[in-house]
Amino acid sequence: MAAVIPIIFIVVIGVAALRRVNVYSCFTEGAEGALKFTLSLLPCLAAVFMMCALFEESGLSAAITRALSPAAEFLGIPKELTKLVLIKPLSGSGSLAYLTQIISQYGADSRIARCACVCYGSSETVFYLSAVYFAGLKSRAMFAPMAISLISSLAATVAGCALC
Repeated sequence: MAAVIPIIFIVVIGVAALRRVNVYSCFTEGAEGALKFTLSLLPCLAAVFMMCALFEESGLSAAITRALSPAAEFLGIPKELTKLVLIKPLSGSGSLAYLTQIISQYGADSRIARCACVCYGSSETVFYLSAVYFAGLKSRAMFAPMAISLISSLAATVAGCALC
């Protein structure tokens, strides 16, 4: 299994040599494109990270969590998971920390912990991924894909909590 990567590398170099492709120049062109993409991505990622920190530190996260807890319970999501549902689209590491806190507080076999694990596993860091995917595009038409991602994450959370 460890030989898979070297074998792929040798096959690619061999096919390129047979086709008379300048492998080094192709590699450097690809690396240059990746570097340009990475540099265009940094401002977007910085904005997402700052938004996450401001969301938590300003107290807005706690206020929204309190306000949305009744709606979450109506949908079948335990009120203790409202913060997790809010944090997950913003920060994977923040939501993982909160998931760990829920598991240690309520126990791994509790309904709340099972629902939290399903919530964590069935949703994605929508804003981070949007920053990564849309950073290289000239078009900034991100609303529809982000809305669909957020709605599908909520639907997956509701369905998962119902199954738990």
